[in-house]
Amino acid sequence: MTNKDIPVYTIDTLSLSNQKDIQISRFAPYLAVHKNLHLAHKHDFYHLILFLEGGGTHDIDFHTFPVRPYQIYFMIPGQVHSWSFEGHVDGYVINFSGSFFHSFMARSDFLSQFAFFNGIVNDSVVDIPEAIQSKVKQYFDDLLNESTADSTFGLDMVRAILIQLFITINRLNDAEKSEKTSLHNYTIFKNFQRLIELNYNTLRLPKEYAGKLFITPNYLNAICRQFMGVSSGEVIRIRIVMEAKRQLVNLDLTVAEIAYKLNFEDTSYFTKFFKKQAGVTPKEFREAEIKRVKRVNSRLGSIT
Repeated sequence: MTNKDIPVYTIDTLSLSNQKDIQISRFAPYLAVHKNLHLAHKHDFYHLILFLEGGGTHDIDFHTFPVRPYQIYFMIPGQVHSWSFEGHVDGYVINFSGSFFHSFMARSDFLSQFAFFNGIVNDSVVDIPEAIQSKVKQYFDDLLNESTADSTFGLDMVRAILIQLFITINRLNDAEKSEKTSLHNYTIFKNFQRLIELNYNTLRLPKEYAGKLFITPNYLNAICRQFMGVSSGEVIRIRIVMEAKRQLVNLDLTVAEIAYKLNFEDTSYFTKFFKKQAGVTPKEFREAEIKRVKRVNSRLGSIT
């Protein structure tokens, strides 16, 4: 991290081909070309990686996960990401734009129905069960082959295989969800998440969202506890704190400026809110992130 804003990469800047809306590659050569991606950065596109070998850690929105074979992670535009790998790391990487499926699907919100594309970090990292590992790897093999072949309807085939992959991964949680609740409740929960994403900077109270969903605040609260184990108010606060963390790693902004951007009345209230939710003050969080990045860079420097 420098005194500049966290870089936001477009799909064009990371592309290894002429395709503008989709990029599919083995991960090792992708990593060799884009050496700076171990530093904190954002994407303006959807991003997923299947690890096949290697170790270390990767961070999504300040949550750290160990790298292990047959782990897949998904990211939506705007999330903060960094890596700290150990040994030879390989697998597959897929980047695609938000418009990649628009010509293929009637629903503009098609991707949001998948739990791993909801922006909740713990839902976006999945360990593939051994029983379907070969099936999942075959999807990626087929995707890579189709993306490099100059064939009729090649991109549509890529879209079709990606949809198969998404459904396969999503079904890992479907059985558990179907035992817990109805599709109706899950739809309400997803709509609540979408409303938060659009309004977290201005709407802070559960009753405001419940009104937009045409349900009672108590019902919304029960649904949130069903799917996330926390109250509806906590779901809102989690999103606000996540945005605060994303802003705090931009050293060009003062804490006061971030408080203003997030619609807090004053810096003092923002600091109290952040500490209550995150356990540290905004300043302490920022300093800890700076130290963490320096440690990662130092370790990578000693390896190279």
